[in-house]
Amino acid sequence: MRTLQLTRDTISNLLADLLKRSPNNYSEYEASVNAIIADVRERRDAAVFDYTERFDGEKLTAETVEVTQAEMDEAYAAVEPALLDVIRKAKENIRTYHEKQRQYSWFDSTIPGTMLGQKVTPIAKAGVYVPGGKAVYPSSVLMNIIPARVAGVEEIIMTTPCGRDGKVNPATLVAAREAGVDRVFKVGGAQAIAAMAFGTESIPKVDKIVGPGNIYVALAKKAVFGYVSIDSIAGPSEILVLADETANPRYVAADLLSQAEHDELASAILITTSETLAKQVSGEVDRFLAKLSRKAIIEKSLENYGYILIAPDLDTAIETVNEIASEHLEIVTANAFEVMTKVKNAGAIFIGEYSSEPLGDYFAGPNHVLPTNGTARFFSPLSVDDFIKKSSIISYSREALQGVYKDIAQFAQCEQLTAHANSVLVRFEDE
Repeated sequence: MRTLQLTRDTISNLLADLLKRSPNNYSEYEASVNAIIADVRERRDAAVFDYTERFDGEKLTAETVEVTQAEMDEAYAAVEPALLDVIRKAKENIRTYHEKQRQYSWFDSTIPGTMLGQKVTPIAKAGVYVPGGKAVYPSSVLMNIIPARVAGVEEIIMTTPCGRDGKVNPATLVAAREAGVDRVFKVGGAQAIAAMAFGTESIPKVDKIVGPGNIYVALAKKAVFGYVSIDSIAGPSEILVLADETANPRYVAADLLSQAEHDELASAILITTSETLAKQVSGEVDRFLAKLSRKAIIEKSLENYGYILIAPDLDTAIETVNEIASEHLEIVTANAFEVMTKVKNAGAIFIGEYSSEPLGDYFAGPNHVLPTNGTARFFSPLSVDDFIKKSSIISYSREALQGVYKDIAQFAQCEQLTAHANSVLVRFEDE
């Protein structure tokens, strides 16, 4: 891995480099995506079936687009019992964690004659997109469906591409059923996002779309935002490890590579105060590469977006961590919990040498749908909050309004909104 001294120029160049991976920089695909969305909006099922045949090689109909109970039973029969057991263990951890995020309606009547509050209501329908093809991500299925189910969403549908045999990966289907999905449709790509955003004869319109996907899916989500809500426009995966001389270089190298194997745009960065550790980690990376199955992808990822940065001190390292605002941050230092309190920007924080990033991807319970491309400065992980909406509650008696109506009228008149002022004044025009 390339090793650089951490300076102001280094970090400026690095941030500019990382931002090149943002879906916002792929405008050349937007015309194609927008055309697909417009076509699905107009021709509905017919367009969805045409694109599925073109891109996935499967000719779907209204009778075959939805996964049947028989297909679900077949999936359960095909999944190894050991994998099903792991899925169920992970499901329980994820459910328990997200149940702690539940919010409840509240009401307050401190001021006599008034009641103020907030009514919390789940959204009615959520749509979950799950990538298909060569990729199989049952963990992503759990992470997207379970928070919606905990929030109390009435109906959860899922779309995912089928293979040329018309089948969906069994592990994907089993995870969906275990998580609590209501309906599954064999559709992928921008056409699936459009179908969930606007509805077709077969696929219902939803209120919010969540889940990862390729650049076409990301741009489609961006295009339909406003017609429906979305979780975020996700970029490539990234990991940042903050380590000092106490870290185990073999563990650090393994964790960096765990994200680099996602794709050629994935980012893997080590920031350390130890030149010795930097050299050791670089050596361990080379040794692991010799035996890992996705070597070609990892090498390209590290060539593009892999860095070892040597910081002059821990404070400078932490400052850089906050500037990068990584999706995954591992802290492997002598005083890891103290360092954690100084971190302001990160999607998920892993503390200590035994808190490897895949623990969060699959099993611990916190959501692995995280902000990328520096958006951890203002975005949070997917949560129960993403599947609820809040309504303000206001109730005043005549007596309570009488004490403040002149103030309200004055404010309205200041803004030259006389109808607003009249709306309160008319209630006391006999005075």
